[in-house]
Amino acid sequence: MSGRSFLVFKFFFLSFSAPPPPSPQNTKVWIPDPDEVWRSAEIIKDYKEGDKSLHLKLEDETLYEYPVDQGNKLPFLRNPDILVGENDLTALSYLHEPAVLHSLKVRFLESNHIYTYCGIVLVAINPYEQMPIYDQDVIYAYRDQNTGDMDPHIFAVAEEAYKQMARDEKNQSIIVSGESGAGKTVSAKHAMHFFATVGGSASETNIEAKVLASNPIMEAIGNAKTTRNDNSSRFGKYIQIGFDKRSRITGANMRTYLLEKSRVVFQAEAERNYHIFYQLCASASLPDFKDLGLTCAEDFFYTSQGDNTSIDGVDDADDFEKTRHAFTLLGVKESHQTTIFRIIAAILHLGNVEIQVEEDGDACSISSEDEHLNKFCSLLGVECSQMQHWLCHYKLVTMAETYVKSMSVQQVVNARNALAKHIYAQLFSWIVQHVNKAMHTTVKQHSFIGVLDIYGFETFEVNSFEQFCINYANEKLQQQFNLHVFKLEQEEYMKEGIPWTLIDFCDNQPCIDLIEMKLGILDLLDEECKVPKGTDQNWAQKLYDQHASSQHFQKPRMSNASFIILHFTDKVEYQSEGFLEKNRDTVYEEQINILKTSKVKYQMVADLFQDEKDAAPTTSMGKGTSKISVRSARPVVKAANKEHKKMVGHQFRNSLHLLMETLNATTPHYVRCIKPNDEKLPFKFDPKRVVQQLRACGVLETIRISAAGFPSRWSYHDFFNRYCVLMKKRDLSKNDKKQICQTLLEDLITDPDKFQFGRTKIFFRAGQVAYLEKLRAVKFRAATITIQKTVRGWLQRVKYKRLRQAAIVIQCYTRGHLARRLAEHLRRMRAAFIFQKQYRMLQILRAFQRVPTATITMQAFARGMFVRRIYHKKRVGRAFIFTSTGIFLQCYYRHMKARQELKALKIEACSAQHLKKLNIGMENKVNKEYKLLNEQLSTLMSSYSSEVEKLKKELAQYQQSQWGDSSQLVSLQEEVGHLQLKLEKANSERKVMEDSYIKEQDLLRRLISDLEEENALLKQEKEELDSSILCQSEDEYARNTVEENIQMRKELEEERSRYQNLVKEYSALEQRYDRLWDEIIIIQEEPGHRRNSSNQSSLESDSNYPSVSTSETADAEDRTQQVQVQSMGHAQGEVESPRQELESENRKLKNELDELRKAIADQAIQNDSSSDIEDNYNLLLNQLKSANEELEVRKEEVLILRAQIMKTAQQKEMATNLVTERVMDFLGLAYQGLKQVARLLEMQLQDQRREHEQEVEALKNQVDVMKEEQEKQQQAFLQTLERLPEAQVEFGLQQEITRLTNENLVRATQAIVPMRGRRWREHNVQVAVQRKEKDFQGMLECYNEDEPLLIQNLVTDLKPEAVSATVPCLPAYILYMCIRHADYISDEQKVHSLLTSTMNGIKKVLKKNNNDFQMTSFWLANTCRLLHCLKQYSGDAGFMTQNTPKQNEHCLKNFDLSEYCQVLSHLSVQIYQQLIKISEGILQPMIVSAVLENESIQGLSGIKPMGYRNRSSSMPDGDSSYSLDEIIHQLNTFHSIMCDQGLDPEVVQQVFKQLFYMINAVALNNLLLRKDVCSWSTGMQLRFNISQLEEWLHGKNLQQSGAAQTLDPLIQAAQLLQLKKKTSEDAEAICSLCTSLTTQQIVKILNLYTPVNEFEERVTVAFIRDIQKHLQERNDPPQLLLDFKHIFPVLFPFNPSSITMDSIHIPASLNLEFLKKV
Repeated sequence: MSGRSFLVFKFFFLSFSAPPPPSPQNTKVWIPDPDEVWRSAEIIKDYKEGDKSLHLKLEDETLYEYPVDQGNKLPFLRNPDILVGENDLTALSYLHEPAVLHSLKVRFLESNHIYTYCGIVLVAINPYEQMPIYDQDVIYAYRDQNTGDMDPHIFAVAEEAYKQMARDEKNQSIIVSGESGAGKTVSAKHAMHFFATVGGSASETNIEAKVLASNPIMEAIGNAKTTRNDNSSRFGKYIQIGFDKRSRITGANMRTYLLEKSRVVFQAEAERNYHIFYQLCASASLPDFKDLGLTCAEDFFYTSQGDNTSIDGVDDADDFEKTRHAFTLLGVKESHQTTIFRIIAAILHLGNVEIQVEEDGDACSISSEDEHLNKFCSLLGVECSQMQHWLCHYKLVTMAETYVKSMSVQQVVNARNALAKHIYAQLFSWIVQHVNKAMHTTVKQHSFIGVLDIYGFETFEVNSFEQFCINYANEKLQQQFNLHVFKLEQEEYMKEGIPWTLIDFCDNQPCIDLIEMKLGILDLLDEECKVPKGTDQNWAQKLYDQHASSQHFQKPRMSNASFIILHFTDKVEYQSEGFLEKNRDTVYEEQINILKTSKVKYQMVADLFQDEKDAAPTTSMGKGTSKISVRSARPVVKAANKEHKKMVGHQFRNSLHLLMETLNATTPHYVRCIKPNDEKLPFKFDPKRVVQQLRACGVLETIRISAAGFPSRWSYHDFFNRYCVLMKKRDLSKNDKKQICQTLLEDLITDPDKFQFGRTKIFFRAGQVAYLEKLRAVKFRAATITIQKTVRGWLQRVKYKRLRQAAIVIQCYTRGHLARRLAEHLRRMRAAFIFQKQYRMLQILRAFQRVPTATITMQAFARGMFVRRIYHKKRVGRAFIFTSTGIFLQCYYRHMKARQELKALKIEACSAQHLKKLNIGMENKVNKEYKLLNEQLSTLMSSYSSEVEKLKKELAQYQQSQWGDSSQLVSLQEEVGHLQLKLEKANSERKVMEDSYIKEQDLLRRLISDLEEENALLKQEKEELDSSILCQSEDEYARNTVEENIQMRKELEEERSRYQNLVKEYSALEQRYDRLWDEIIIIQEEPGHRRNSSNQSSLESDSNYPSVSTSETADAEDRTQQVQVQSMGHAQGEVESPRQELESENRKLKNELDELRKAIADQAIQNDSSSDIEDNYNLLLNQLKSANEELEVRKEEVLILRAQIMKTAQQKEMATNLVTERVMDFLGLAYQGLKQVARLLEMQLQDQRREHEQEVEALKNQVDVMKEEQEKQQQAFLQTLERLPEAQVEFGLQQEITRLTNENLVRATQAIVPMRGRRWREHNVQVAVQRKEKDFQGMLECYNEDEPLLIQNLVTDLKPEAVSATVPCLPAYILYMCIRHADYISDEQKVHSLLTSTMNGIKKVLKKNNNDFQMTSFWLANTCRLLHCLKQYSGDAGFMTQNTPKQNEHCLKNFDLSEYCQVLSHLSVQIYQQLIKISEGILQPMIVSAVLENESIQGLSGIKPMGYRNRSSSMPDGDSSYSLDEIIHQLNTFHSIMCDQGLDPEVVQQVFKQLFYMINAVALNNLLLRKDVCSWSTGMQLRFNISQLEEWLHGKNLQQSGAAQTLDPLIQAAQLLQLKKKTSEDAEAICSLCTSLTTQQIVKILNLYTPVNEFEERVTVAFIRDIQKHLQERNDPPQLLLDFKHIFPVLFPFNPSSITMDSIHIPASLNLEFLKKV
């Protein structure tokens, strides 16, 4: 799919239903409005020429007729919505006031963007709240960026000025202007902060900190609260920041303009005096200020006139501490600070002096007991009586004599106020001079950047002398601005070859001439001030007479004391009252003379009032300053000789001319600050106030000048990409894009004056870009409709086919169903017929078969009867035999059945017996009841039977005696019947009781069964609870363990990061030390100086590596001397070192044996119950005793050796002067033999120690195994107790079998261990007697004199290509083999020298190649490999687990180099950080262009109209851009270099994790600061580019490095740009998806989201508020940008090598023939 068709499909999916094509009646326009200044409307009826009105529809759907006649012109056209809210106002197609105002409003309210470009001007709107866009990360984000590439910002203007200064070597100026409360001071502070950050000073003076420290001082003494601003600057200032040739700050200088002195003695309502007065009053309770006599600010007249002594949210006491700290930082002495505060306090007391009126009313006096006057005089150190007198009198000098006259009350008040203003002005000037002195340095200045913070155009209800001067300054600045704009336009046209035509504009030179020409306003004012009795009215009359005919001067109709000047912005009426007094700035000479006699310590007060000719000249900024000399803007005022004194207006005019000369000699950059509302409410936009300031600050004039020419300018490349959809297919086939664009414009725009073709750009008149956008939108709309038509037709066809197919399927299934139903009916009919046929046949068949069957049955019975008769006869004879046999079988069978029943009864009895045991109490109770019932029944039966027997006997007697008496017989029979009934009744009761007993017994059995079931359930629940508790405890333990591990990891990471930061600081200090040392060398090598022989090189300062420090030059030299002394001591003690090492080894072994003995004894005591462990313990003790005996033997041998060595040394010392050279040779040979014996004994001890450690380790393992077996037995025993009796017996048998097996194993072990001990003792004896020969391969011997050559050939001069075909990290292996030989011969000095020289050589190479990635990676790999070798062959068992036996032979024998391992680790961290710095420096310029701007998917992104800021950075065909393939190619280069050089894979992974984090941080920071890349198409492009990077990681097997996870914020930002942003469900989806982005970042991206085409929709403010509501619960960090300079802590995991030292081949190309293989 081509790029154009892709765009068409994109727009189709963005808007399925296209809007109707535009028509003239749908055009949007701007009409004037009294409330909103301008209001948007839409034409609803076509306008024809001659119509007197336009039919409009407002935004609230109301209809409006706009009159169009001679008075009203046609309304302004509105720009397309896609252009609204652009970064640069000059990108608007229609340039006029309503378009500018609406664009600023949209950016400020909807997107919260306070900065907007307007050509060369940066418009800054005060938000009245803190914005998170001034952090250090934002400064670095704007560093080295083109101005048009980033969002508008004060940092972008500062970066442009800094870049032009460094590139063009031309001085720059930033002019910040605006009315009070617009944010001028804050903008100037941010610009200075930027320069201080990016241009840090090269010296140790911290001049950038001093430049920033001047801000709180100047704010305290020069800023005050006004009705418009809480921190309004009441003076203008121009700060020059000097830079050297390397663009580093060298110093600064400040000029001030027109301090508002009247504020010292008068404040309007709701205003305050200067901040310093309130700060000092708030801190009056401090001990240092007790003697100032200050109280709260409300008690002083000069601070309470505004009835508002505090500011909401401002702590004056805290600000005072900041002011004092700034004074200290600038080097102002404590005594001078105290004097400053005394002078300020004296001014407050002066304002409270009470003036008493005399009786005549013409004179006045001051009481000598006035508390404030006395305090004023004591603070300033002057005589109170003199000040008391001259405050109320003045001296009149005539030609003949001098008179002293008294003054009226008003004159005294004016004189007092004038004195207070003069004192404060002099103090202000003194502080400015000392601030300049503190910011001045002796370093030569090459260029400078000036920051001008000056008042904007002001107009009030009452305008006086201060407003006149301010507006005069703005007239001059506006003229300079207009000339600069014309100059830039002319340069642009001439550069592109466009014909230059003069543009008519409003020139304000006549207004400036009116003010400053001869006999102008200022000239007449000075002349009137010189007249003895000159008045303001006389001066005003002179103005009327002189300038009545001027176009810029008017006389008010209703006033004779005011005049009107038509400034470039507005008419301003000035009141002439007070002009002369403020211009004279009169102070009585007698009062100044009194102050000159001040006796305050250090004479600071007296120095303030010295004459100008006596004052010291102002220092300049150095020899290398620019042509513009640095002078004070306002010279010190002279009190004497009033007729020769310069007036304030004259001084201001001179300083303004000097300022204009400076600005004209620099390249200016303009910042216009706008105040959005007068209530100081955050993000409230008042259109009236804003448009008033836009007119006053020259922004609209800039727009008008731009609109008069060709305001819209496109490069051919960008124009082609944007409007290629309007071109024809035959034109697109051409290769010349310039010719294609010319052909297109000639076809689309018929008027050739509407555009011009330059060399690299196309110039358009105002409105032409909007016309092209309209044509483009129409073309896209037509394409969208075509696509919609086609797709809708395709969808309908698909729907029809789907319906047709469904109908066919339904018909098919229906017909099949009917056919199947008919077939089923036919089958059932056929089956019914078959069933009938078969049933009838079966009936007939059965009837037929019944007759023969009956016949056969009868025959069978008959025949059987006859046969049985015959058989019976034969059987009679055998009857007896069969009978006896049957009886025997029956007996046996019954016996068997009886045994089975007996067995079953026994089983049943056992189970019953078990139940009886469980419920014996219940059965006893039942049996008792049963016995009781039986006894009752038996007693009843016995009584009944006895009675029956008795009755029977009586009956028999009666029968015998009265046989014939029938009546008595009848009665007796009746009685017998009655007794029988009772007997039956008793029997029935007995049966009932038996039944009830049986029932109760059954009930009891059921109860017993229920109890058993309940018992079983309880047991089951108990087991479940036990298991759950056990699981919970295990889970809780596991959870706690995991949390502890996580916490420990975090602490480890933090500690590692702190450690690496310290290493980084150390390396920085080390580089600084090298730089200082180089400077010292350069200074010492200058003519007239010689280098002292005691000075040492910077390489020697690194020799003492075991104790790394960060001291200065002298400390490094001392440390080097100490190391040399130590090395000499080591050389002298070479004889004693083997003995001491043997003794230390013996002590270590003995201590280890004692600890092992104690540990085993403790274990044996704890496990005393087990006889097997006791046997093992005894066995271990025996082994340890034997080892101890062997150690004692070795100790005695060492002592003997020591005695021999000492004896030899003594003999050598005594025979020094007696024996001959032959004896000396003999003793030398003896000494060498003793050294060899000592070395042999040392090797034997080491072998014994290693074997002993192996035996001890084996015994420890056996003890651990036994301990585990015991724990298992204990657990098994506990489990056995819980089992049933049958299970206990079975488990006991298993345990017995296990125990017997273990006993057999222990016996075998006891048989083996003594044999092993005997072998060990035999081996020890053999070692002590014989000398074992070993093969000492894998060592290189380097003589001391060849060591510098080794370092030179192997480190300093080695190129990575020289060893590319050999084993990776070959230099590290060679160095280790040399170190190993030095260790083998026990030469500690050589080991130290080799390691120190190696590390110093590596540092020297890295310092020389600090931008070479290959060299840095090469030495990082070799340093890590050398570190691994020192660990692998250190002899530590923890590092030898993967060694082969051959590698174990290459271990170090004599020295512990763990301290050098730590130093090598430090060096590795430094090299790693340098590697990251180099790679980031290579990648960082590519990231933004490749990841955000490059079109990997062709035709996806659209180019929008650009403003002035983008014109300079537009390049044809994108030649300066990078592609993603170039980044991937660079990453491949990095990866291949590191892998080829043998760098550890873990380190490689950490490198790419760091690089991918930097890619993510830089790209995301740039995205957050650029409006032009926050679009749907950029999101898709960005996601594609990230996927390419992820595929690269997968292809290089770097998934486990964590690099992909660092890209999560960038991935989520791309997804955020692509997601829907309309409903609350979309907001929830965004919040759940963007977990790696902070709330500020999400909101910032949504605010920056910009549609590239009209079919895309903007993000509404309500949706952004909904997002913020969803994200309220997040605890995100406050910073907006990521710290792209953050470095993850690096780890160097141990990575042993499989290469043996004896297998390494040294190529001849390394020139290491002087190394000898051992």
